[in-house]
Amino acid sequence: AGRHAFTSFSLNNSLHTLHEMKSALTVEEPLDLIRLSLDEKIYVKMRGDRELRGKLHAYDQHLNMILGDVEETVTTVEIDDETYEEIIKSSKRKIPMLFVRGDGVILVSPPLRTS
Repeated sequence: AGRHAFTSFSLNNSLHTLHEMKSALTVEEPLDLIRLSLDEKIYVKMRGDRELRGKLHAYDQHLNMILGDVEETVTTVEIDDETYEEIIKSSKRKIPMLFVRGDGVILVSPPLRTS
């Protein structure tokens, strides 16, 4: 009862009707946008000032996700004891494969372009 099916999308060698192909690309509800991002790099903003960028392998209706080739960025804000100025620090790390619990997700989008 506690198990959830993850949605994964792969095109195999079978032929698809035009209607099936059109419905596969149609956005009718919010999770359809996530479905269209399967096997693509996405950006995930998490609670606790965490950001993830990685390839979406699977997801479910709770926004639990499996990401591959992940770069995690954690941002912290400290206050300087003498000047009381905010010191913003960020640390990054690479994670080969990551399970993301959906209740920590704030936002999901294609990766933000940083130039």
